[in-house]
Amino acid sequence: MGRPEPVTASRRKHPRRRQVALGMVAVIASSLLAACGGGDSGKPTLTWYINPDPTAPDDFKGTFGQAGIAERCSTDQYTVETELLPQSATEQRIQLLRRLAAEDTSIDLMSLDPVFTAEFADAGYLAPVPANASEGVLQGAVEGASWDGKLVAAPLWANTQVLWYRKSLAEAARLDMSQPVTWDQVIDAAVENKGTVGVQANKYEGYVVWINALITSAGGAIITETDKGADAAVGVDSEAGTVAAGIVEKLANSSAAQADISVSNEGTVIPYLGEKASDPGGFMVNWTFIYATVKGGDEAVFKDLGWARYPQSVEGKESRPPIGGINIGISAFSENSDLATQAVECITSEENQIQYAIETGNMPASEATYDSEALKEQFPTDLLELFRESIDTAGPRPPSPYWNTVVSAVLSKWHPPSQVDEQTTPQETATFINAVLDGDALV
Repeated sequence: MGRPEPVTASRRKHPRRRQVALGMVAVIASSLLAACGGGDSGKPTLTWYINPDPTAPDDFKGTFGQAGIAERCSTDQYTVETELLPQSATEQRIQLLRRLAAEDTSIDLMSLDPVFTAEFADAGYLAPVPANASEGVLQGAVEGASWDGKLVAAPLWANTQVLWYRKSLAEAARLDMSQPVTWDQVIDAAVENKGTVGVQANKYEGYVVWINALITSAGGAIITETDKGADAAVGVDSEAGTVAAGIVEKLANSSAAQADISVSNEGTVIPYLGEKASDPGGFMVNWTFIYATVKGGDEAVFKDLGWARYPQSVEGKESRPPIGGINIGISAFSENSDLATQAVECITSEENQIQYAIETGNMPASEATYDSEALKEQFPTDLLELFRESIDTAGPRPPSPYWNTVVSAVLSKWHPPSQVDEQTTPQETATFINAVLDGDALV
């Protein structure tokens, strides 16, 4: 049985490995190749594959989100046009990889989830980005756009998770939310006051985001030495892994767990905050979009909304919040890479990051933008500072070309969360990840 293969241009030799990934590429390559349109005027068109943005408000005037950036960044030299990728990050990855494996020249620019950036770079699918693309960018965002010690994509926006909560519930539990709180404190407070703790624990990558944050906050890592590819060191079977498993086990088997915890995602946990003022409400870890979402709902619930730093896994040890967002990659097969490089500088400019944040609620990657008066008109100053701090000190998911394989291996041992056992799950997970990376097991 061979090792799993990332999509990579140059694979290392291994006596037990056989190629398994993207076997269909040769069959579909001809159907994917398309010329980059230049139009009758001869002015080049740069095609930017974008992930879906939130829905524009009914009263929004103009072109929204990334499509609006494309419009603003079109010049006399070139036009930037967008092509929409699927909603699912996994499907986005598959579509882009198939096209890039076929050396499709119709892709010039692409919006990449940070978790896939390493895989695309390792495969040789990304052209160099502007040399100044990391200047003034928050450290967490830089890490999520780097591979093998180099910045390989340009951060456009950065996402992070914070602890959202009902202030009335925290007060009833006598929790001082101006100070760091632990997962144990949050779970106990919810149990004692008939509240809930909302997490993402469906069988998908979002659940591994939570697991990774628990482990990194405890001082560990799911895998390290990721530059070694399939020979990366597996770190789940550790004190940090045990701490993380204990937190999952405690919450999943408590009265504070959502009734649908095993299928919960970013959207399904929102109602557990409480949909009306009389609800006991709860605590919830979730991304930055929650502020605008709750603001658009019940006014009394919005007034009762609080926010705090992501909970600590170990009391006294600073938490490492999750980080996401979007990086802009330049295709190695673009026939207009010089123009694409110019476009990236415009797309990721501070002005466009601020405008995009105002429109979508997706936070900038640039540190200086957090002092923008335009942003301060949309978000409370202390919330902006919490976002900035959380992004800057985040705990990224390991940048590995095998991350998709590692995710599947982790989920096979940690899902459903109610069956996680701090005494056995970390060790079983480490053994299985090693077996999968060695080609001795399948996910």
